[in-house]
Amino acid sequence: MRLRSKTVAGVLCAVLTLIPHCLAAADQPSIEAEADSLLKKMSDYLAALDGFTILAESTQEELLDSGQKLMFTLQSQMTVKRPNKFHASRKGMIRDQEFFYDGKHLVLYGKTVKLFARVPAPATIDEAFTFATETLGLTAPGGDLIYSDPYSGLMADALEGYYIGPTIVAGKACHHLAYRNAEVDWQIWIQDGDKPLPQKYVITSKWLTAAPQYTLTFLKWDTATAVSDDKFQFNAPEGAAEIEFLKMQSTEEDAK
Repeated sequence: MRLRSKTVAGVLCAVLTLIPHCLAAADQPSIEAEADSLLKKMSDYLAALDGFTILAESTQEELLDSGQKLMFTLQSQMTVKRPNKFHASRKGMIRDQEFFYDGKHLVLYGKTVKLFARVPAPATIDEAFTFATETLGLTAPGGDLIYSDPYSGLMADALEGYYIGPTIVAGKACHHLAYRNAEVDWQIWIQDGDKPLPQKYVITSKWLTAAPQYTLTFLKWDTATAVSDDKFQFNAPEGAAEIEFLKMQSTEEDAK
């Protein structure tokens, strides 16, 4: 038993040496300078782009009443043209929809049900995203990366941030960062070099039962190809019916 205890202790020590010291000090809220510098570099690079198109794959975990956790996969494409145009599509078992923003209107179109909702929108992507989230109740995990200042949004509630280390994502050399706030833990993998693009983004809802995760893996970034404004215009397909957005109800406390 003594030998076994020593062996187990030795294995634990060996494993712990592989974990960055910063994780051992996770009870002390702080943002490491290296993590902060890399995140700021990525954010500045994204903010300087006039536009881009992303091909991505996302996975979303859902908890069944039985307690089993299932993972659903979506193929996504997002196109941004600053300051006021955005298009996204998501297709998979649980969703098949498109989102349009042309600087004047927001449109959400459900392809399977052939229903769309259209509403007047603010004049910039930042304002439109905030309006969609706070007024319409639409969720876009990873949407912080689309804002004109990604850093501010990502760091707004951050309590801790660490540089985990260098790694490889889909064949690309990346830096792995991990952050925490009161509600979620999130990780991001940023490409090394002069094009610090995010390559993977994981959000863990730690206070929900079974801590479900949302993972966004960026398969391809196109920052050079010009995109026609037609991409952001919605033309209702034949047979599609228009419905109204259900706006979020404000609480009495919000109204004060």
